[in-house]
Order: sequence, then C-alpha cells, then structure tokens
Amino acid sequence: MVEHFDFVVIGSGPAGEKAAALAAYFDKRVAIVERNEIPGGVVVTNAGVPTKTLRETALYLTGFRRREVYGVHLELDAGATVEHLRSRTEQVIAAMGAAVRENIERHGIELIHGEARLAPGRRVIVACAGDKERTLEAERILIATGSRPFHPPGIPFEDPDVYDSEEIVRVDRPIRSTVVIGGGPVGCEYASIFTALGAEVHLVDGADRLLPFLDREMSDLVAGAFRGMGMHVMLDAGRAKVERDGEGLRVELGDGQVIRPGQVLVAAGRAGNSECLNLAGVGIEVDARNRILVDENFCTTAEGIYAAGDIIGPPALASVSMEQGRVAAYHALDTPFENVVAEVAPFGVYSIPEVAMVGLSEEAAAEQGIDFEVGRGWFKRNTRANIAGATDGLVKLVFRKQDRVLLGVHILGDIAAELVAHGQIAVQLKLPIDHFVLSTYNVPTYSEAYKYAAYDGLQRLRGKVIR
Repeated sequence: MVEHFDFVVIGSGPAGEKAAALAAYFDKRVAIVERNEIPGGVVVTNAGVPTKTLRETALYLTGFRRREVYGVHLELDAGATVEHLRSRTEQVIAAMGAAVRENIERHGIELIHGEARLAPGRRVIVACAGDKERTLEAERILIATGSRPFHPPGIPFEDPDVYDSEEIVRVDRPIRSTVVIGGGPVGCEYASIFTALGAEVHLVDGADRLLPFLDREMSDLVAGAFRGMGMHVMLDAGRAKVERDGEGLRVELGDGQVIRPGQVLVAAGRAGNSECLNLAGVGIEVDARNRILVDENFCTTAEGIYAAGDIIGPPALASVSMEQGRVAAYHALDTPFENVVAEVAPFGVYSIPEVAMVGLSEEAAAEQGIDFEVGRGWFKRNTRANIAGATDGLVKLVFRKQDRVLLGVHILGDIAAELVAHGQIAVQLKLPIDHFVLSTYNVPTYSEAYKYAAYDGLQRLRGKVIR
C-alpha cells in the first residue's frame, strides 16, 4: 500500500523539524521519517546540546574561572565527576528530545521510525522494525538527514581510546590527559571543557591559527586564553599520526614531536549522512563528502526533492539549518513567510571562554577594498565582567569609515554567543556605530561594552585613541 502525503521530510533535526512544522501549520499532510528513537537529530543526541551541557556542568562542578576570584579550590572525585557529567547530559538530551516530539505531535505530523531510501516517482521507502516496509509518496520531499563526524584516513578509530566528537559524549571514565586533533569549533569546545575539568590537554592543528573563519585578532586571543588556562596549543603541527604501541597511545606531530595521551579526540569536520538514501537512483548529485548539491531555493538536481541543513554543507549551524528548512518548505509548497535565508548569520563557539562573530572581519573588509576602522570595548574595563571575574576578551566592531556603518562584530567573553545578537541586528539594518553610543544600557551589564567599543571607534576616526 502506498501512503500519500503533501510533504515527506527525512530527518527530524533542526532543518527537518522546522520545515515540517511550517508545512503542517498551513494544513499540509506531513510525515517525518527518523531512524533514531530520540527525535531532534545530532544537535539533540550527540553534538550541540550534549556538548553545551558538558560545558555548563563542568563549569558548575569545578568552579572554573571563578577560583581565582573567591580563592576556592575544589577537589572532586574523578569518577563521581564523570557520573555527574553523563547523568546531566542524559537528562538534557531526554528533555530536548521530548520537546521535539511534542512539537511534532502538536502540529499533527506523523513521525515514522525507520531507515529511509528514495525511489522514483517521489517515493520514500521506509524500513521499519520487524522487517516491515512502508511506502510513502509525496508531492514534495525534503532531505534533512544531517551529518556525522568525518573520519580522516589513517586514524585508528577502532581503538577504545580514540574518539570522534559524537563518541566522546559517552565516555565512561575520567579523562586525565588527551590530545584533541582539530582547531575548529568542536575541537576548541572539547579542549576547553577537558581543561576546565583538570585534564592535561594538547590541542593540535595543522593550520597557523585556531578557528580560521574568525577575525585574526580574535583567533589569536582565543589561543592566548586557552594557554592561560594551562592548555597546550600546538599550531602548524602538520598531520598528526595516531597509533598504539607497547606503551599505549602515541601521537606523532609533523615535526617529530611525540605525545603520550590517555585518550585522543579527533574533530576533523563533518560528512553528510547520505549513503543509504539511494540518491544516485533518483538523480541527486553530491560532493566529495557526500553533501547534497542544491540551488538557491534548496532544490536538488531531482525535481520536487529539496535538501537543507548539515546535509548540504557549511555553515552547518543549527540556527541556519532551521531557516534553511523553513525556506525550503516555502519554495517546495508555496507557504507564506520566509522565502530567503538572511545573509547575515551569527557564529558562536561555546568554548571557555565563548567566542562569537557576525558580519565581516578585518581581513574580509580589507579583501573587499573597504576603507574601515575598528573599535574595541575590553571586558577588563567592564563593571559586570569585573564583578563576575570574567575579564578576558572584548567586543570588537568593524565599521566603514565613510558613514560609520557597522560591518562586523567579534566577541570573546563569558556570554559572547548571547551578546552577538545585539550586533547582528545592527549589521542587518546597516546601522552606524552611533547606534550604540545613543543607546542606554543597564549598568552593570556585559552589553555596555558595545557602547565603549563604539566610543573607541569614533575616537580612532578623530585620531584620539585613549589606551
């Protein structure tokens, strides 16, 4: 029997859930096919939510970054700490998975558990439990199957102490020394979490700086903050070779240096979950990392089949994936509301400390030939940051000299991912930095740093920089 739907979504992560909800809101008959028991995608089960929960739990349990302020040093039982981390993470995963399930039910969407593959005629064959199959036929299909950690060749992931970024969430013993391979967002987040927990951490990357998509100054400040925490940050390290010999794990860097960690975490990017979908069988093209190719409307090379989220590649952010899903639903079903994803999207890295950005960096502005200036508001001069003992970092504004229009915002600090929203609005609306000068902020707040960054920028324009 063939079951007919207006819209079939494969995957219940941010892109799939939001696209399905929008379609159902406008009275479309919608089904979501999800292979995992807990809906929500990897952002709920293995990546975003678990990583951020580990971060907050580690900070709470250890008092990290407040020890110097209050002179309190906690000595925690390593085994008990691991148990606290795991139990808290499992609680949050269950809660957020339940929230996704409730949203699906509230919209009247049918949630089907099973492995999906595409068939001609815009059909989805679902292999369900008990060797049963269901055949779904849809007016339009959205593929939102997300991604998984990329496994570089030559890394022995079969070793019980070599993890990727999803496996590490389920670690069941204390991490006392580790090498984190990869200086991107995931590598930086985990490296700083392990450092906060008291582990000896070597963060290794072949590039000359961490988080290369950031403004160069911010990349350097992140590395400095990590080193100040006691982390070993090793850049220009070449390709790391991982193996096990008679003495245990052995990590050899490009210069011949050898590290002997207890565990290795490899954070080398993501690859699309597309192998089991029979994409070639319906004419859908992918790139070298199995990411689906789409046009500006998120339509694949097969008519009537769309794709959104991690499965189509960068930026692979949950926030952007949600918008891509909604816009894909708009183009697929002609629903109202969003018809384009906003050009300016914020990036947030939930390391310790956090770092966030939106818009152009200094380097990007220079490459575009823009005559620009910057303004900096340092948290070491911010009252709220001093009260909290979180004086690392700053708010940095990049703006056009001619009309002082804000081009980019870059933040390193305690709640950078929250603070960047102020700047995102200003960048989207093409406001001048005068906007921050004319705004009144509660005192004391971290957001005051925007005002003083704007003052600094205006002073630079007049050649009166006050250090």
